[in-house]
Amino acid sequence: MISHPSRHCTVELQALPSRIGQVRRIVSAQLRYWHLDPLIDRAALGVTELLSNVHRHAQPDKTCTVEIELLLDRLTVSVRDHDPRLPVVADADPLATCGRGLAMVAAMSESWGVRPDGDSGKVVWFTLPTTAPAVKVPPRPARRPATEPVRRFAAVEPVGRTPEHTPARSAVVG
Repeated sequence: MISHPSRHCTVELQALPSRIGQVRRIVSAQLRYWHLDPLIDRAALGVTELLSNVHRHAQPDKTCTVEIELLLDRLTVSVRDHDPRLPVVADADPLATCGRGLAMVAAMSESWGVRPDGDSGKVVWFTLPTTAPAVKVPPRPARRPATEPVRRFAAVEPVGRTPEHTPARSAVVG
C-alpha cells in the first residue's frame, strides 16, 4: 500500500532483498516529486541499510513499514517492524562487509534514533535537513577592457597561391 498526501509517503512490504531495490526507487521518485533531489542518495542509502537490518535481524517476520515525511525543513525516514529488540550500533571493523549499517546511517544523517512501538515492535528513524547551508561564492574578478583586438586566427596564405606560384594573367586588348 502506498499513500502520499502532500508531504507524507508510506510503503508496507516484506523486507526481502528483491523488495529493497523497489523501495529505494519509490523513495527516490517521491523525493524527486517533492523537488528534494539533493537528498535522494542519502535517503536511499539510509532506507537500504534499515531494510537490510530488518531482513537480517527482525523476528518473527520480515513485514515492515517505511515512512517518509517532510515537515518544515526536515525529512524523516523511518522503518517500523514487529521485532521489539532494539538495535545496537556495533564497533565494526572499517573493512567489514556487514555490521556497519547503523553507523553509516548515523554518519550520513543529521540525527537518528530508535523507539519502541507498542509491545511488539520498534521504529528506527533518521532525519536529513532539506536546506543546504549557505555556501560563500567568491566574487568574480573585474574584467579589464581589452586594449587591442584579439586575433583569433593567424593569417595563412593558401597553399600554391604564393606570388611566385600565381599564374600570369593575360590581358586582352581589343
